[in-house]
Amino acid sequence: MRGLDDFLAECDRGPRINELTGFFAATAGGKSGMPIRNPVADPRLLPRNELLRKLVGLHAARQGFFDQHYHGSIPYRLEEECRMAYAVLQYAQQRHTPLSLYSLGTAEGTMARTLSELSEGQILTLSCSPNPENYASFMAYGEPRYAEFFIGPFHRLTKDVLRSDRRLEKFVHGFDIILEDTTFQMYSPNRSKQIEFVAQHLREGGIFVFVEKFRAIDDNDYMRREHQKDYGFKARYFPVEEIESKKTAVLKTMFGNEVTLAEMSRAASAHFKHCIITWNSGNFCSLAASNSKENLDLYVSQMAAPAIPHEYVYETRLHWSATIDAAEPGP
Repeated sequence: MRGLDDFLAECDRGPRINELTGFFAATAGGKSGMPIRNPVADPRLLPRNELLRKLVGLHAARQGFFDQHYHGSIPYRLEEECRMAYAVLQYAQQRHTPLSLYSLGTAEGTMARTLSELSEGQILTLSCSPNPENYASFMAYGEPRYAEFFIGPFHRLTKDVLRSDRRLEKFVHGFDIILEDTTFQMYSPNRSKQIEFVAQHLREGGIFVFVEKFRAIDDNDYMRREHQKDYGFKARYFPVEEIESKKTAVLKTMFGNEVTLAEMSRAASAHFKHCIITWNSGNFCSLAASNSKENLDLYVSQMAAPAIPHEYVYETRLHWSATIDAAEPGP
């Protein structure tokens, strides 16, 4: 128990719910950090598909304040979120059974809610955030029938909390998919304990998806990718002075909690036999891990090609796998 108590105390000291609280509250409430124009998914990068078209449309209709900031900050993250959501929809249909998804730290939970609505309950979702402002955005379109929201940091969502809440008790037996969306890096670099804590909620054979910003082996490479992100993409949505001020107010703190892909590989391999990179944008990567190669292969096979210009892609091969030395992203 001491190990768990130490981990919870470490999370309680994390920047996300301490020195960065003001930034996240103001952005989630739409009081600052709003882009000069709303990010819109580029249809030229996504397959022409009726289900995907409906997904993109509903996702756009359900966005709140923080999503607008987020998708204007990371190159082609919006297209990737739609690509990922489409893969989850297809994965659920292939399995022919209801699916449960836990999206931790994903602001107002737009993707999760979209999946629940579009699947008409075939996908039950739970989102969490420490900010009540994000919950207000989640509820702005009415109370969803198949999507739930936990107001609190990820490390305070325990089995006991799920059992004690009538709305959440349906998730007490775990989730088929868990998405960690740039959350761990806001607390500490302790990926091993973070993964261990959240993985208790993953069902046997479930899939754990990580979306994180990673340190590069070469600091110069890291900074070149940052400049590309800031002035090749982000400047479309934010004034230069706002981009610079965020570096000082947020990104410098977050950098101290980032890890390398190699460090992430070591942490994830302690819990999962299989892992694959499914997306890369500059210093950001998405990884999908599971102890079921069959489930992981099925999920990845439902993904369209990454919807991102090739000049933003630097990482295309995995650093570890239990069965193969490396794996290409995408189907």
